[in-house]
Amino acid sequence: MLWCELAWLGGERPEPGVLLTIEGEQIVSVEPRTSARAGAEQLAGLTLPGLANSHSHAFQRALRGRTQGGSGSFWTWREQMYRLAGMIDPDGYLALARATFGEMALAGITVVGEFHYLHHEPNGKPYADPNAMGEVVVRAAAEAGVRITLIDACYLRGGFSEELDPVQRRFADADVHAWAERVGALRAPRVGAAIHSVRAVDPDSARTLAAWAAERGAPLHAHVSEQPGENEGSLAATGLSPTALLASLDALSESFTAVHATHLTDVDIGLLGGARATCCFCPTTERDLADGIGPARRLRDAGALLALGSDSHALIDMFEEARAVELDERLATGARGNHSAADLMRAATENGYRCLGWENGGRIAAGCLADLVTVGLDSVRLSGTDHPHALESVLFAGGAPDVRQVMVDGRFVVRDGKHVSLDVPRELSMAIGP
Repeated sequence: MLWCELAWLGGERPEPGVLLTIEGEQIVSVEPRTSARAGAEQLAGLTLPGLANSHSHAFQRALRGRTQGGSGSFWTWREQMYRLAGMIDPDGYLALARATFGEMALAGITVVGEFHYLHHEPNGKPYADPNAMGEVVVRAAAEAGVRITLIDACYLRGGFSEELDPVQRRFADADVHAWAERVGALRAPRVGAAIHSVRAVDPDSARTLAAWAAERGAPLHAHVSEQPGENEGSLAATGLSPTALLASLDALSESFTAVHATHLTDVDIGLLGGARATCCFCPTTERDLADGIGPARRLRDAGALLALGSDSHALIDMFEEARAVELDERLATGARGNHSAADLMRAATENGYRCLGWENGGRIAAGCLADLVTVGLDSVRLSGTDHPHALESVLFAGGAPDVRQVMVDGRFVVRDGKHVSLDVPRELSMAIGP
């Protein structure tokens, strides 16, 4: 049993004195407004459902601090990312991904959606095990103690009318059928599919891939309208925006997640909302790459769900991702209060679990996964927080350093702010190097 000083159960305010009974990986009962019970471990602070990082490229953690200087754009940053992508092998990736997922655990992230396209050898030749890279990522998550949905990305061409460049060859399978055969052999507990982008996958192949995901009830993700150039290319090649093109290919549904969704038309917003799709915003990456500010409020009002990711890992802090959705939109609209604290927390928890295929996660309720994060309220950032406003305080002033305890699958992964099995700073230093 766990007794939480405060716990957020999904409403507008946290509940005091919440007693949780956990059996195995599941919460079996939730009793709010109780006194501390003998034999129950006490969790001081605010306990939340585990946080979901819905969009990650683990290898890009090695770019932090190395690409922020100077001028340029998304496209010049991509050249630097490609240089890194060309150097990683399975052994190096295991160390880097494990360290990155360890950092996520320390930040309260209990499930990650790894959008995986680093498939083959640098020359494009498959490894002896065609899924060697994907399976080391799955192993890395297990060793770091976090859940993972491996979202395996199909990547077939260099652009709307471009051949693959040398680095992109390691991302690409021979065709969509070769992609499906490889993914069908993956040894992973939870697998999703991805159309990397409409520029990297031709329409016929994207339709086949969407059908593959639908037949299996698997999550389907895609990078969508991250850059105006992507929209312009799609219009020139097909006469449709990326969202409209995906809709025409029967890709949009409640199981579809549009990653970024930054530069959308009114029609695009209506299509995503009408499908009850999820839109995954990654604000720390989107501002780092000068991508722009997406229409989060309009998407939500149209019926889409919002989720969050740390993408390139310029920062790993889901509280920062959550508040940035609101604060960036304030800058864009000149209005405050576009998203409530509860709305933002649902994006960081329940909606993220859902878009990664974990329907029974991201909530503190009977029958849900025992994935929990407790945030201390005694740091210099949060000291003086009153209980009725603890959710707002944590979302708008707290951060990853305030995470004290993290439970995944009914087992503690982080205790008193430290990972129970990994020296994460040392692992990161060794994996990335000077």
